[in-house]
Amino acid sequence: MAREPIFSARDVEIEFSLRGSTLKAVRKCSLDLYEGETLAIVGESGSGKSVFTKSFLGMLDANGRIAGGSIMYDGQDLAKFKTEKEWLKIRGKKISMVMQDPMTSLNPLKKIGMQIQESIEMNQGVKGEAAKKLAMEMMEKVGIVDVERRFNQYPHEFSGGMRQRVVIAIAVACKPQILICDEPTTALDVTIQAQILGLIRNLQKELGMTVIYITHDLGVVANVADRVAVMYAGQIVEYGLVNEIFYDAWHPYTWALLSSLPQLGVKGEELPAIDGTPPNLLQEVVGDAFAPRNTKALAIDFVEEPPYFEVSPTHKAKTWYLDPRAPKIEQPHTIQRLRSNTKEGR
Repeated sequence: MAREPIFSARDVEIEFSLRGSTLKAVRKCSLDLYEGETLAIVGESGSGKSVFTKSFLGMLDANGRIAGGSIMYDGQDLAKFKTEKEWLKIRGKKISMVMQDPMTSLNPLKKIGMQIQESIEMNQGVKGEAAKKLAMEMMEKVGIVDVERRFNQYPHEFSGGMRQRVVIAIAVACKPQILICDEPTTALDVTIQAQILGLIRNLQKELGMTVIYITHDLGVVANVADRVAVMYAGQIVEYGLVNEIFYDAWHPYTWALLSSLPQLGVKGEELPAIDGTPPNLLQEVVGDAFAPRNTKALAIDFVEEPPYFEVSPTHKAKTWYLDPRAPKIEQPHTIQRLRSNTKEGR
């Protein structure tokens, strides 16, 4: 029997008003979340990853709005929420977010411990010494040692990795069902990055959370994800299990992302780059948004937007390449090599 999703976004559209014009940042995006899984949303900067997920918590900028679609969670359509009072029942308590930059997420004038304690007091209804005790326990849980001393220190007294641990502690202090991690390791070196990913994985198991990672780093995706959504120009262009995306991708943008991975390069060969720039979403996008950057684009790509084609029951891609009428196009050597290397390594 198929599992029921705990969260379901359908045909979500998000618009921003900019100097009298309308920017369509998210264009009919759909996804499901299942209990205890990890979903990674990948794509280059400006593809709509953060905007899409911020709509799950009512954190869009003042000039942004959900213009269409539904976001079903806990028996409610979050897309219909209008007031901060409605969002406060969800944000922090049931869905929480680890922001990209810990320095802008933390108040530089407040002690670290108080910032975690405030989150507990606001969302758990526990006050004073009881909340302080829970805050210290959460600090220990995220790997901060000497918590008595650290509780009374300020953000500038913490390293980047330690600040990120504090931000994670604030986000998970109220044991949310869904945790959104927006580029949680961007500013950290590789060793600290591995520690933070391990910490989130352990907390996920301990607290039974469902996790969404927003990232452009496919190396992180390979390590943490169960399923992957690839975003380009405000749309999810490919969606599948992590193995399907890495070893049997079909959208040309997913191919381009995988081909530009340094670890998949061949010594002596130039690493491929994605030419051109993403489309201007202030203007209407005609056809496949990636077509102008795709050297193997079909004529129809410039005329008509492709529908989703099913590669498998768990994998779909928004490309005319999968239409039975399309000329036969083979996956790039990078994908074929990746798949054959995996088979040889088994």
